[in-house]
Amino acid sequence: MAKGLISKKSDFGTWPVFLTAVSTILGAILFLRFGWAVGNVGFLGVLGIIVLGHLITIPTALAVAEIATNQRVLGGGAYYIISRSFGFNIGAAIGIALYLSQAISVAFYIIAFAEAFDPLIKYFSCEYPFLAENYGWLINNKLTISIPIMLILSILMLIRGVNIGMKALYLVVALLATSIIFFLIGDSPIKPAEFNIQAKIRNPESFFYVFTIVFPAFTGLAAGLGLSGDLRDPKRSIPAGTLLATVAGLIIYIIIAFKFTLSASPEDLAGDQLIMSRIAIWGPIIPIGLAAASLSSALGSIMVAPRTLQAIGVDDIFPNKFLNKWIAKGKPGSNEPVNGSVISIIIAFFFIIIAGFSDNGLNFVAEIISLFFIVTYGAICLISFLEHFAADPAYRPTFKSRWYFSLIGAVLSFWLMFKMNLPYAILSLLIMALFYYMISIYSKDKRGLAKLFTGVLFQLSRQLQIFAQRADKEDRELSWRPFIICITQDTFKRRSAFDFLRWVSYKYGFGTYIHFINGYLSEQTAKESENVLKRLINLSAGSKSKVYLDTIISPSYTSAIAQAIQLSNISGKVNNMILFEFSRTEAESVTIALNNYSLMTSTGFDVCILNTSYKGFGYKKDIHIWITSQDYENANLMILLGYILMGHPEWKKGVIKIFAVYPEYLLESQRDHLLSLITSGRLPISPGNIELISCDENKEDKEDKKIKQIICSNSIDADLTIVGFSASSIIKKGLALFSGFEDLGNVLFVSSNKEKEIK
Repeated sequence: MAKGLISKKSDFGTWPVFLTAVSTILGAILFLRFGWAVGNVGFLGVLGIIVLGHLITIPTALAVAEIATNQRVLGGGAYYIISRSFGFNIGAAIGIALYLSQAISVAFYIIAFAEAFDPLIKYFSCEYPFLAENYGWLINNKLTISIPIMLILSILMLIRGVNIGMKALYLVVALLATSIIFFLIGDSPIKPAEFNIQAKIRNPESFFYVFTIVFPAFTGLAAGLGLSGDLRDPKRSIPAGTLLATVAGLIIYIIIAFKFTLSASPEDLAGDQLIMSRIAIWGPIIPIGLAAASLSSALGSIMVAPRTLQAIGVDDIFPNKFLNKWIAKGKPGSNEPVNGSVISIIIAFFFIIIAGFSDNGLNFVAEIISLFFIVTYGAICLISFLEHFAADPAYRPTFKSRWYFSLIGAVLSFWLMFKMNLPYAILSLLIMALFYYMISIYSKDKRGLAKLFTGVLFQLSRQLQIFAQRADKEDRELSWRPFIICITQDTFKRRSAFDFLRWVSYKYGFGTYIHFINGYLSEQTAKESENVLKRLINLSAGSKSKVYLDTIISPSYTSAIAQAIQLSNISGKVNNMILFEFSRTEAESVTIALNNYSLMTSTGFDVCILNTSYKGFGYKKDIHIWITSQDYENANLMILLGYILMGHPEWKKGVIKIFAVYPEYLLESQRDHLLSLITSGRLPISPGNIELISCDENKEDKEDKKIKQIICSNSIDADLTIVGFSASSIIKKGLALFSGFEDLGNVLFVSSNKEKEIK
């Protein structure tokens, strides 16, 4: 790829970058529209435009300098920087928009070049009236100038390439400097009666419209960038050249704005696009300088645009391989992008002709290129800001800007884009979105924003984790939510535990699912762990879960639990609940959970044991919660878990039904308590779905047996049954506590470490 982007005669230094940029900055807009701008918004308004424009261009120049000194910038300039930071998909979408603005800029500067002939046209019209009478259209229509000069320029570029542009650049900048000096030292014969920095014409154009027309003056930055593939040392030349040109442009524009205000009235400034020739010490130097500057900028744009297109072709962005190869092809020996030049010339001719039939073609084209350029500048500033935020150790630029400069540039760019021209802004974004969509379909292997945002998300996640951990320290029970962890060996046998975890963590909680690998850490088990994690990620992707997945290697299940429960989950919060799971056909496997129950309770964990059956979770509709006199601490947690499950779309049609099994004399008070709990807690449980059942057996074992019978008879069709248990019941009943539910669907046994508050 590198060979396709570097000129085989890459011998330019900093000076060409500076000259290319400054000749564009101090070009057509300065001569044709800057006086008009002062007349419409006044000196203070133009000062605001200059400051606002440079609040974008200076951060962009700093960002360019920074990015260019962190990586090798090959051919393609701004496109290369954006695509290697944002990724090829979005980089290409912005790059194509950038290329179009560069190609259209050629037309803009050729149109401006034709405007330099206004004095000659007026002279011949006055001195030779018969020409105006017989050939008026031919003389006055600027197409008779712009099309031939575009044709000559095209032939020169196709034959001689970038070298002809560089040789002409020195002469152009000399004429440009002379024109500006002659203007500044001129003694204006049309001075206003008094100096007024707020003076402007009646019914002026809006500030943002004037800003839009003037903004191409600030796009010289991109012109210098486009020579990256022809530079001997881009890391040195791009920062030095662009920064120097930007600062020089800022100073000169402020001086010229002040000179305009001193030298002419707002009406004169707004009414005569070549007003500078009436102020300069020798008037003809202004159209000469305009012609030279416009031709120079056109040369710069026609050098840069094909190189951007060539870089896009080298990256195989377009769907057609032949098209990519054809665009990327360079002239043997110099790698001049001849094919890219042909396409750019055709686009330039098209817009020259369109503008030729428009009442104000220069303004029309200026609005289009302003929008495309400001999007590019905003993207470059955004890249720089995100690189700062990502804190990637690989990002080590030798020139360092500040993150807040880049943020200011990015925010202003995108804000101004919509203030300048809302329809054009929407259209430009739609065009880029269309290109991004097309490229993403064709080039699925070319990652989009992920390349840059991986680091950003890492930093954001890290900060959020720290914040959550500090917030958690104050009062963990102030606003309870489940941070649940599940450690199992049966991941690929049954999915019930994983499903329960993803439902609980979908909206209100956070789930960590860990596959347990029995053994000691070794090369073999480490490799097994990698393979298992890949399978887990594929499993998770298919279900669109929000569960964090991991593996753990340990010589025993107990040690695995002990290791896992000591660590916070990746949200930064301490886990507060653990989930065990066993199959009804392998009931003895629950002993693993029972053997570690005391470990859980001693560390403050709530314990859930999911008993899975062949019925699974059924239709994910009916949730039955069974509360007994032994569930003082468990009741609220059981209700909360039912409510949290219903937050998942798969349970959106779910209905919670509460069964309260108490001695006869407690039934009424429990009804009042549950109704009050539902009302105050705003729980989506109908009072009609609370059923109270009397159970007055004296002996506990008989009572337990009867309760199980009641549960089985009432919840046989339930999709999930939630039952409470306690430490004392495990000690007394052991494995028998979880038996006797053979005909039910999945059963969730819940033991709360302490009572939860439903607020």
